[in-house]
Formats: sequence, structure tokens, C-alpha cells
Amino acid sequence: ALGLFTGIGLSEAKARETLRNGALSALLRRAVLQARSALGPALDKATGTLLYNTAARLKDPKHLGFLVGYIARRQILTDLQLSAALEYVRSHPLEPLDVADFERACGVGVCITPEQIEEAVEAVISKHRAELLAERYHFNMGLLMGEARNQLRWADGKTIKNEVDLQVLHLLGPKTEADLEKKPKVAKARLAPAEKQKVAVVENGDMGAETQSLLEQLRGEALKFHKPGENYKTEGYVVTPNTMALLKQHLAITGGQVRTRFPPEPNGILHIGHAKAINFNFGYAKANGGVCFLRYDDTNPEKEEEKYFTAIREMVEWLGYQPYAVTHASDYFDQLYTWALELIRRGQAYVCHQKVEEIKGHNPPPSPWRDRPVEESLLLFEDMRKGKFGEGEATLRMKLVMEDGKMDPVAYRVKFTPHHRTGDKWCIYPTYDYTHCLCDSIEHITHSLCTKEFQARRSSYFWLCNALDVYCPVQWEYGRLNLLYTVVSKRKIIRLVETGAVRDWDDPRLFTLTALRRRGFPPEAINNFCARVGVTVAQATMEPHLLEACAREVLNEQAPRAMAVLEPLKVTITNFPAPKALEVLVPNFPADESRGFHKVPFHQTVYIEETDFREEADKGYKRLAPGQPVGLRHTGYIITVQNVIKDVSGRVIELEVACTKSDVAEKPKAFIHWVSVPLACEVRLYERLFLHKNPEDPSEVPGGFLSDLNPDSLRVVHNALVDSSVHSARPFDKFQFERLGYFSVDPDSEQGKMVFNRTVTLKEDPGKA
Repeated sequence: ALGLFTGIGLSEAKARETLRNGALSALLRRAVLQARSALGPALDKATGTLLYNTAARLKDPKHLGFLVGYIARRQILTDLQLSAALEYVRSHPLEPLDVADFERACGVGVCITPEQIEEAVEAVISKHRAELLAERYHFNMGLLMGEARNQLRWADGKTIKNEVDLQVLHLLGPKTEADLEKKPKVAKARLAPAEKQKVAVVENGDMGAETQSLLEQLRGEALKFHKPGENYKTEGYVVTPNTMALLKQHLAITGGQVRTRFPPEPNGILHIGHAKAINFNFGYAKANGGVCFLRYDDTNPEKEEEKYFTAIREMVEWLGYQPYAVTHASDYFDQLYTWALELIRRGQAYVCHQKVEEIKGHNPPPSPWRDRPVEESLLLFEDMRKGKFGEGEATLRMKLVMEDGKMDPVAYRVKFTPHHRTGDKWCIYPTYDYTHCLCDSIEHITHSLCTKEFQARRSSYFWLCNALDVYCPVQWEYGRLNLLYTVVSKRKIIRLVETGAVRDWDDPRLFTLTALRRRGFPPEAINNFCARVGVTVAQATMEPHLLEACAREVLNEQAPRAMAVLEPLKVTITNFPAPKALEVLVPNFPADESRGFHKVPFHQTVYIEETDFREEADKGYKRLAPGQPVGLRHTGYIITVQNVIKDVSGRVIELEVACTKSDVAEKPKAFIHWVSVPLACEVRLYERLFLHKNPEDPSEVPGGFLSDLNPDSLRVVHNALVDSSVHSARPFDKFQFERLGYFSVDPDSEQGKMVFNRTVTLKEDPGKA
């Protein structure tokens, strides 16, 4: 075999590498032997290259002999023709091929004369003559080549290049020293910082002009996905004699529209990983002019609750997406049952009595009921439907082996639990393996996008649709999104709630979508985060600070400024310049004062942060201290300490200060925030819920995730003060508290006592990066 492969021009190293690939070497051997039988034992290197490329690139080996025949007869002579031939057989999966159409598509028998090449190049050079004369040899000659190739698709590329070189030389003459100098690079215009932030922001699910926005990642050919109706071009897609007719019907129904679906189970709250799935499914449809269904996979009535249905839709819409239709797997229970009967009639399913424990794991014993008569399975399945079997006494199983070796997955099981939508109508419920692909088929989904753990179900997906002769969508898998320092499984979050570690599913320390909303993360930030993670096949595990950075970018543009003091220290201005409070204008967005101002009262008594005063100023300390004045932001005044008042324990409880107009005083080292005539409020400061990156990993946390809780994950400041400009704020309204961070109004807020959650600090904590 080594001599056979080196005999067609492969190097010995390449030949040995090929031999290590059993499937490729078997195909190449067949191709070489077939070509030798037609052309003799000596094959030239050009023919050898075509044979190797055919064997390496052909998806369906049944066409190998057909293509090698054309190469051996010298009817396919170039790689361009071979690429066209491979594309043709890939897009025409059914036999027999239309030979005349194939030959037209591959340029078989087309003869391009030197005169035709000369005329085509002459026409292209004439078109660009002015630019050529101006730019001379700095002109992009590849453009001339490309346009000439477009006119003469099957012409030899080297011949075209030689003709272009010849005619350009004739027009411009030999290269001069100026022609040999490198063309100066044109500097790209840089975005101003404010513009950079704007393009990163998502508006209602739409990406801005960011270089690789989610929509750009998903648009058109970006992911190499098949076009609607061309499912058969996908590697691994199973083609049956009915496939093309079913695809024709599918196109007639959809009009060639892209259709995706987001299919959550309504037994828990969505988390950050679901945000990627939502963005991918809704985003891919939107980017390609299609639609996305929100379909609840409600096949397990024991765990489903109405609150989950409501919360899921709310979160999808909060992220900026509107479902084309909201459907349920239970909408199709009647059709799914009819198809199950048909599957039994076709000998592809049977009723089995093995216990759940018996069929668990990778090597369960084969079912002794696998070959029971069709009529018997039909009667028993009807008995299952009528409730004559108890839970676990009978299942309907499909006759197939999945990628992971799992044999005969369950299609239906008995559950005596009323369904939230169908009531007591059913006591048998379909499984995910049975339901999912058939619901996709009913809704004419074009791209069934799911995470990598479902790859093992792909064979059953294709098998079941084809076993029933119904339209078969294409399942595409992508890597799921995980976040460090958290848990997202429903079971573990329930444990956190039950043990009191968190309050509920929307506790702001969690990374459920309801928790992120409550903490104050804007939906645009979550969408931007998903765009930056990208749509990858590999699983992505990200640091929380990357999500926080996305939040800062959006909130900097969206959150108006206000002032708040977490640990208040009373300051009395002894020479206050007015008999009553003054009104100070504070810009909502200091970087863009055109976005308006709000008024805050400035009174003789103000409150500053305790940490903004020291009795002794260390080197490098720039804020208030005896002998070291500071400015009060937005007031135009500077204050100087006159008297420090302490309680009996020696703790500073008040300062008496004098104020001076800033335009007549020396500029201070710092300006600090303050409040006056403030509102009392509660502020909740959050840190990571877990101490280790992977709290579920026994090697990192041997005691289990509950032993890894951070005791400082929540600090509640009960007596904080905030300026009165926020008095009319509602739950989820967001503000930047100057010098403190970004905060959001919590739903626990009541009349007279607002509650704020800190979303993120103003700057990233270097210790967290």
C-alpha cells in the first residue's frame, strides 16, 4: 500500500500518514486501482492529486467509482472541476444522478481557447485601465484575475495569470523603483471611547456595530449551516427514498424560512447558560430573516409548575426577544401517540417490562421482550394508555442503538400524575428522546440547535423521523456556557434555598436570569456577554468578572448618576452661605450634559462617608483631614475642618467645617460625594456566593458545594442615605452612585424605605480578575 500511494506522487511521510487513517486509505486504494485499470500502472502526479482529493473530500463513498471514472477518462482535469463534482454529488443524494446535468455543472467537455482567455483579460484590463495607469503595479492584480475567472469559470488559473501579467506589462512597461516601494498603509479610523461603548450595547436584542456582534457571528454562511431545504448537505444526515419529497413539502410550508426553537423544561428557572441558548436560537433566526418558537418541553408533569412557565417567557422577553409562537410538547400528545402506534406497526417499537434499575447504565441486559409480536405490543400499549399497568411496570421502547451505546431508548412511560394542561387525559407520557425530534418535525424547524451533551441523541433524532417517514430537521450541537464560582443545577439551587444559604431562585448572588435581573444586570449586558463568548463547539467556562465588565459598559451609558452615603458622618457647615437649603444641579451623565440634570438640596447639614475623613492624613491620603480641605462635588464649594466632635468612646460622630467658594480657594486634592436632606435606605452589597472556582468539584471542595459558601457573600447596610433625586424610582431602576458603584432598586422597597442592590463596583477588583 505504501508503494501504491507513493506511486501517485505522495511523499513517503504523507503516504504513511494516510495509511494511519483506515477509512481514507481504503477509499484511496480503491480509487488508485480503478484508475490504474483504465490508464495503466503509471499515474502522473496531477491525476494522483485528484484521486487523493476525491478520497479525502468525498462524503458518500458510493459515488467514488463514478467520480474516479471521470478522472480516468480525463474529463475532470482540475481541482476546480473536482470541487464542483463533489458539491454536485453532495447536493444530489438520490440515485440515479442526471449525468448530463452533472457534466454541465462540472465543466466536462468545456474547452477554453487561448484566444478566449486573451479576450477576457483584455476586457477586464480595459475596464480598470484608468486605475492601473494611476496606481501602476500597486494596483490589486488579484482583482483582474478574479474578474477574468468569473467570465471563464473552467479556464486554467495559471494560464489566466500569465495572460494578465503579459498584458499588464504591455500596458505599464517594466517596474520602476517607485513601483518596487511598499504601498503605504492607510491608518484605520479609531473609534472614540464613547463610540466604542455605544457599539457594544444591545438594543432590544439587536446588536450594534461591534466587529463581531452576535448577529454577525450568526448571519448567513458564518456557521456553515445548511440552507433551509438542503438538510441533506449536512454531514451525517440520513437520506431515505422519501427525503427529497419531504423536503419539498417542507419548503412549500415554510417558504424557505429559517425556523429555530428554544425548548426549555418548565421545571426550574432559566440561568446564564440558557441566556446563550436564547441568544443563539432567537439570534440565528433573526440574523437570517427567520422565526423562533418558544416550546415548553412539558412531558414530565411531576416537576412542572405554572410559575416556571411564566418566568421562562418573562425572561425570554426581558432579553429582548419575541417568540414567533409559544407552543407546548403537550399540544402534540395526540399526534405523538398516533405515531407511537405506527412505530409499533412498523416493527420499530415494543412494550418492555424491564425495571428502570435494569436498563440503567451503559451495558444493561437486552430486553427479553424485544421480539414480541407487533399485535401484542399494540394491545399492551393500549393497556398502558388505559392505566392497566402501574408506574415502572411497562415502557414503550424504540429499536435502535445510540451513539453512546445506549440500546433501545424509552419512548413512553406510565405516570399517574395529572398534567397541568391536559389534566387526567393521559397516564402515559413521552420521553425527550421520543418527543423532541417529532415536535421539531411538526413545527418544521430547520435548525435544531442544542448543547453538546445531546450529541449522543443525534442518531435517534434522525432514526425516529426516518422510521416514521416524516420531515427530518437537522440537529446542530454547540458548547454550553458555564460560569465559575457558582452552581446552576436545579437540584443544587433548591438545596441552597432549603438550607437558607440563599433566599430564593432570584437571590442576587445566584446566576439565574431572575437573580441577575434583580441584582441589576441589564439584559443588554447579558446579550453582549453571550456575543463575546461566541458560538463555539467547545464548552466555554467563564469568569464572572467578564460578565461584570459587560454590565459596567452598558450601565455607564444607561444608569443616571446619583449620590449615596453608606456609612454616614454628619458634617455641619458653620458659615453656610444661605438661610435655607440651596438647589444644586447635578448632571445625569457628566460626560454628556445634553442628557439632562437633576436637582438635589444642599443644606447646612450634609453627610459624607466615614472613610472620607481621617484625623491624621497619611502620605498619599487626599481626602478630608484637619488642615487638608476637600471639594464637595457639584456644589462649587470647598470645606475645611474646624472642629471634630466625638462620642464618649472617642469615635468621631460629627465635623464642623467652614466652606469657601471653589473659584477663590486653592484647588483641593480631592472632591468627595455627599448627601443633604437625604432619604434613608437599605443597601445590599454582594460578593461571590462560593469561595472556590468550582464548588461542585470534589478535588477542589471535598466537603461538597454547601461547605464552600462564602460567609461574606452578603453585607446589608441598614442605615445608608441617598439623595432625594431617586425618590420616585421603581423596582429594577438603575443608578450609578458616584464613587461607589452601580445599584438597582430591589422589589423589597417600601414607602419610606428604599432598598438598593449593588450590581457591580465602578472598577473591577484586581483580586477577582
